[in-house]
Amino acid sequence: MAYIATLSKTKEILEEFGLKAKKKYGQNFLIDANIVSKIAKYACDKDTISVEIGPGIGSLSEFLALNSAYVYAHEIDESLLPLLDKTLEKYDNIEIIPGDFLNVDFEKMPYFDKEIVVCANLPYYITTAILFHIITSKLKIKRIVIMVQKEVGDRFKAKPCTKDYNALSIILQSRFDIKPVTNVSRHLFYPAPKVDSIVISFERKKEPLYIDEKLVKTAFNMRRKTLYNNLKESYPQDVITALYKELGLKDDVRAEALDLNTFAKMSEVLKDVV
Repeated sequence: MAYIATLSKTKEILEEFGLKAKKKYGQNFLIDANIVSKIAKYACDKDTISVEIGPGIGSLSEFLALNSAYVYAHEIDESLLPLLDKTLEKYDNIEIIPGDFLNVDFEKMPYFDKEIVVCANLPYYITTAILFHIITSKLKIKRIVIMVQKEVGDRFKAKPCTKDYNALSIILQSRFDIKPVTNVSRHLFYPAPKVDSIVISFERKKEPLYIDEKLVKTAFNMRRKTLYNNLKESYPQDVITALYKELGLKDDVRAEALDLNTFAKMSEVLKDVV
């Protein structure tokens, strides 16, 4: 069987449809079937409802279809829709959903009330926006398995007082157990990007910590500012005073110095006073 995820097949498909990878969508197509198979088998099983973001020419979609009960794949590039109809025509358990994933109303999606696994090869420029869109939704997410640039993947497990520690780190760590799955060389893509990638798995915690998303985003709004100066932009003075008193926070503390448990305590306090 000739899988899509090979250099020769990828070139053949693109040539047939007169297409090239588009930089504005961060398109780099995987050309190693072993890696794609590994990702799909790690992400899902025969009972899984998979949601893919950005199927491209179908390299990962094909293996998700082979390993899942059903696949819903969101594709923003309309020029790829006829191509995907052709490359994935042998699979009757996959549906391509046109449009920008960031504009999706999840409650109108056919998978909204189902437990899902999200799987994607995400371009750098949109990784954070997509993750926030997913994790702040009401979707029933069992697992997220994504491929991102190596330096981006390092941020997800970042610790306090490091440059990579941010609002996304905290929100993800409060809800998921995060671990690397495999490194992916830049040479396994066509066209080859300038950096290597990594596949990261986010497994939903049985007992997630409650973290107030508004609080965390506000706290990191301007990293050079103190926590107090960031919070005063969005919260009343008496609320901030109560928060500092309850947790014994120092006046000059910055958000990057606070650990996950401190943000959880702050979130609990805000539930009572806001």
